Amino acid sequence: MLSWLIPLVALIIFFETGEETFFTQKRIGKNGEPFNIYKFKSMRGESPVNDPLLSKDEIARITKFGHFLRKYRIDEFPQFFNVLKGEMSIVGPRPERQLFLNGILAFIPKYKEIQKLKPGITSIGQVKYGYADNLDQMLKRARYDLIYLDNLSLFTDFKLILSTIKVVFEGKGR
Repeated sequence: MLSWLIPLVALIIFFETGEETFFTQKRIGKNGEPFNIYKFKSMRGESPVNDPLLSKDEIARITKFGHFLRKYRIDEFPQFFNVLKGEMSIVGPRPERQLFLNGILAFIPKYKEIQKLKPGITSIGQVKYGYADNLDQMLKRARYDLIYLDNLSLFTDFKLILSTIKVVFEGKGR
């Protein structure tokens, strides 16, 4: 339904930065399998390859349009390609980078159970907590993912989709 948005956003990103319009990053999916997550690029330049910075550490690189994309979570829209490829689901725990996943597991060993599920574009953690800027915040968001694990149902997924739509329209992203 919103497929017309992809070329429009890609053009705006290209005209603003003159750079690639999509960003990929290795994340850990179901059963610990790595995959490349897709997003619209919201920052100028290339991200460090060997230094897994969080976006808050690179705030100066975020473009004007990038701020808009993040606020309304439009930067996440290309993840529907991950869903079509079978790497992600619409609802499920957010996939993390291996370094941060290791940090979460060090404090919450039960989080390993999350890897039995396909990661999702949206999650209870994304709706209730939002983006995480450090390990402490990731741990708080991870606890919401464990709540999801204990309450798996089509009804829960439906409620999360509706809650996500509300968050998007309210512009509660960063």
